[in-house]
Amino acid sequence: MLQVQEVSERLRNRGFKVTPQRLAVYEALARTRSHPRAEMLYKELRPSYPTMSLATVYKSLSILCEIGLAQELSFGEDAFRYDADTSDHPHVRCVQCGRVDDVEAIDTKELTDEVAHSTGYHLTDHQLYFFGICPECRSKKHTLH
Repeated sequence: MLQVQEVSERLRNRGFKVTPQRLAVYEALARTRSHPRAEMLYKELRPSYPTMSLATVYKSLSILCEIGLAQELSFGEDAFRYDADTSDHPHVRCVQCGRVDDVEAIDTKELTDEVAHSTGYHLTDHQLYFFGICPECRSKKHTLH
């Protein structure tokens, strides 16, 4: 997680105002590994920032993605999820409970190189998602039988 000064500097360098709300959204996102939706961050921050709107959270997330401090994840759900870990890593989503985890043990460089080579594309970005049933949901299923 970057320090407040570093986040502030990145915002200013890209022409964005540094606001307490933007800093709070970044800090909340950077503290969690749950890959929250904007609504989840809004609910978490609302007690400390009662005048903050959901639109402010969405705008802050958009700016954080634009300046490289967050990434937007699309799992085919009704809303995007967000991750402050912008390193190149895949994600896995439980199709039962919706939990999302990082997959850190896989290096995707070889795969992306192969995709670029076989298609002739100059790749500008990629995201890799896996879907399955998480350990908790699997253990619940086994305890029901």
